[in-house]
Amino acid sequence: MIGSMFHRIVRELGVRAAVLAPPSQRRQIRRRARGREDTRNLRHSDYVVVSFGKSGRTWLSVMLSRFFQLRFGLPESSLLSFDNMHSKNREIPKVLFTHDNYIRDYTGDGAKKSSFYDKPTVLLVRHPGDVAVSQFFQWRYRMEPHKKVLNEYPAHGADVSIFDFTVNERAGLESVIRFMNEWAKELPQLRNCLVVRYEDMRVDAKTELSRVLTWMGRNPTDAEISGAVDFASFDNLKKLEDKRVFRLSGKRMVPGEKGNPDSYKVRRAKVGGYRDYFTDDQVRQIDTYIREHLDPVFGYKLD
Repeated sequence: MIGSMFHRIVRELGVRAAVLAPPSQRRQIRRRARGREDTRNLRHSDYVVVSFGKSGRTWLSVMLSRFFQLRFGLPESSLLSFDNMHSKNREIPKVLFTHDNYIRDYTGDGAKKSSFYDKPTVLLVRHPGDVAVSQFFQWRYRMEPHKKVLNEYPAHGADVSIFDFTVNERAGLESVIRFMNEWAKELPQLRNCLVVRYEDMRVDAKTELSRVLTWMGRNPTDAEISGAVDFASFDNLKKLEDKRVFRLSGKRMVPGEKGNPDSYKVRRAKVGGYRDYFTDDQVRQIDTYIREHLDPVFGYKLD
């Protein structure tokens, strides 16, 4: 835990030093500083969970957190974050959650996932349409201005419609599908990888959580699985976020705007909900783009 704090401090010092750099270099310096910390944590982790943003990572992390809380008697406000639970009980593994968007800047590996080849990895995926729409609301209501610059999102306060964000902005479908295609290509190189689909968790969260924990060698009981899934249910997570139960874990589970449902981390959790925001013609354009560009390995290719 002390080591993690030290490396975070080093990262922050690097980020602050970047203020003195020319604008053309500032973004890259900051991304490499984050990548350095993530790469170090990846090397020391027991497991890694990789996903594009808004693919259900928070939901899965809360379920895993609750499982370890129940098994080892930890408070419900503790969210699993790399080695924080491991520092309280050595039987709890170090689990890195990453979007794989900074490590490549530090290692220079680009689209190759060589840093993950020998690391037990959960790849969490979700339908690109739902991810892109959720990213829009994340950008509009929750994302800090500096993170928009860091990840090349539309500028803070920009007037961008949800359809333009989804189909025309680099941060929309283009980015989501590129991420998924890169991982699809590299899957055969990973020694131990478990692919989990958000949609399968929505259908049967108990089975999927049990599959993940069994893969981790935890041998979960039915009571532990039920307790974790119930705790992380949509309605309960909304209540927990509203009460800021996880406030000690940063801003991940805190509403962006009090009273604005679109600013919550736990927003809708609806499979195929992206269609609710577009006309029939716009949905056809989105589905056609996905069909023509997405690798079918994850099962999202449309008829």
